[in-house]
Amino acid sequence: MRAKILDVRLGVSDEALREAATVLREGGLVVFPTETVYGLGANALDGKAVLRIFEAKGRPADNPLIVHVAEASGAKRVAFVSELGHLLMERFWPGPLTLVMPACPVVPTSVTAGLSTVAVRMPAQPVALELIRLAGVPVAAPSANLSGRPSPTDARAVEEDLGDRVEMILDGGPTQVGVESTVLDITGEKAALLRPGGVSIEALEEFLGYRPILPGAEEAVDRRSPGTRYRHYAPRVPLFLREDESVWEKVETWDPSQRAYVGIRSPGASFAFVHLFPDVESYARGLFSALRELERSGACVIVADWPGEARVGLALRDRLKRASGGSYMPE
Repeated sequence: MRAKILDVRLGVSDEALREAATVLREGGLVVFPTETVYGLGANALDGKAVLRIFEAKGRPADNPLIVHVAEASGAKRVAFVSELGHLLMERFWPGPLTLVMPACPVVPTSVTAGLSTVAVRMPAQPVALELIRLAGVPVAAPSANLSGRPSPTDARAVEEDLGDRVEMILDGGPTQVGVESTVLDITGEKAALLRPGGVSIEALEEFLGYRPILPGAEEAVDRRSPGTRYRHYAPRVPLFLREDESVWEKVETWDPSQRAYVGIRSPGASFAFVHLFPDVESYARGLFSALRELERSGACVIVADWPGEARVGLALRDRLKRASGGSYMPE
């Protein structure tokens, strides 16, 4: 079975989204665009439908999912929302901020991976919001890729990975942020950053009045956060990070005609394939699609520029570390 692909790039189509909403209500899987990456959605209140997400992605069952809602009030359907939670929603929703909160009993354990908490966000994308609204249920949705692969920022990448594993793909064009949402745990005395993402730590610090608690080396694989326990975002060829100039020694054995480079700074060696971005936001927006394109081009090794950690740079560092197989630890 191949997925039905509906083009929603020209605007929100009631007919297409009503069809997709029906698929969700009946236990099916629908891929939809968000402002960060494409999500693989199922009815978050239907445990069997949620298990299909794990099967389609090949995702470990102990990796919790993010629940997407169409309005801030919808969070109360799945989580116990604190005063701080309401304030954060008012400031950052809709947008790429996921809040980890105590879960309501109605949430299936397949969503929470057996934890007492649930991750919730409201995406800033008209197609996503209208789909969730029409479905009438919260939607559990990790990134719409095979587990471990670069996250999809366009429908082509989704079809490559999941085209024969889902009922429907909504094509909304390229995503705007390009890296997943920031995950913030607000169950403790102080908010804790579990995963950097589309909302910068600087913005959170300014709002909270303090810097969120950052994970240490062991806490970096915190079970509470989706997408942090396993290698993610990896291309099918070796990826090395340009953390310093010693990287050139690691790739010098590869023929220059097979080398690829992606980043902001110009490479310091000979590469056949080069993707340069004007700034860190563009780098984040284009990283995953660049990795997939370089795979298709025939590159046998990729070097990725190491960005500064300001703004979205911290999230970009996290994704690059995981894509290269390294462990992430904020500096």
